[in-house]
Amino acid sequence: MDLNLFKVFDAVYRANSLTEAAKDLHITQPAVSNALARLREHFDDPLFVRRGRSIAPTPLADSIAGDISNSLMSLQESLHKGQEFDPSTSKRRFIISMGDPIEFVALPELISQLQQYAPGIRLQSQRLVRDQLSRQLISGEVSMAVDIPQSVDSSIQQQFLFKDNLCVLMRHDHPLSRDTLSLKQYLNTGHITVSGRSRGTVLEDATLNRKGLSRNIIFRGQSYYSASHIVATSDLLLTLPKHLALRFQEFLPLHITPLPLKIPALEMMMYWHRSASNDNAHEWLRACIERVIAKNDVSATG
Repeated sequence: MDLNLFKVFDAVYRANSLTEAAKDLHITQPAVSNALARLREHFDDPLFVRRGRSIAPTPLADSIAGDISNSLMSLQESLHKGQEFDPSTSKRRFIISMGDPIEFVALPELISQLQQYAPGIRLQSQRLVRDQLSRQLISGEVSMAVDIPQSVDSSIQQQFLFKDNLCVLMRHDHPLSRDTLSLKQYLNTGHITVSGRSRGTVLEDATLNRKGLSRNIIFRGQSYYSASHIVATSDLLLTLPKHLALRFQEFLPLHITPLPLKIPALEMMMYWHRSASNDNAHEWLRACIERVIAKNDVSATG
């Protein structure tokens, strides 16, 4: 059996599309179709069936997908074991999944470090999809991820990076900036909330709801960066991690005040599949991220 057939199967399974799988593999769509035909003959099963504009795996395909993906990852791991890694000459490419807050703080310094010490390494930052994180790391779609603590597959390794408290951001001459912000003032003022999800409750609102309280949310956005600019020119408040607030305060007329609500400090973790643990290049990049976090002194802001 040609092992390349299993690479095609894995690509089709992840993409749910022959066209997208062909793009990922840099081969033609007829080549993908031919590979699937050989696999279908071997397994005596259609493996994928048409469902609307996409395709869906059969029960047999679902049952073997995990084994095939893990086997391909093991083979990839074997290729990297014992390999010498020279950052100055490496041409590796990594995909990092992270949210807007950590991307804003960490990426500028990380890219600067790579330009200086590893100019051939390529990075891609990808929006974090929490319910897909384990699958993406296992399949190799994502090299590593940075996110809050969450339940992941047993094959996923994780490492603590830093923790930070939430605070409140307002324009520098806001009427509430003169004194300590009270919970009553916090609840009676308009707010911006930031979330990558289109709906659902964020941490501070979940805490308020458990106390039978609620705040007045005027705008829900996706980016703390744009939200900070809105806050700088309005009476609205923004609740966010302190390390972000300090960074925004460097270039916008903003005032930072403690959140008048007890919420445990946010923790941030780094995640990767165990197959990458002994990959020298992957290990080097993880160490770079740790140094960038330490250099930015993120954990000290809490």
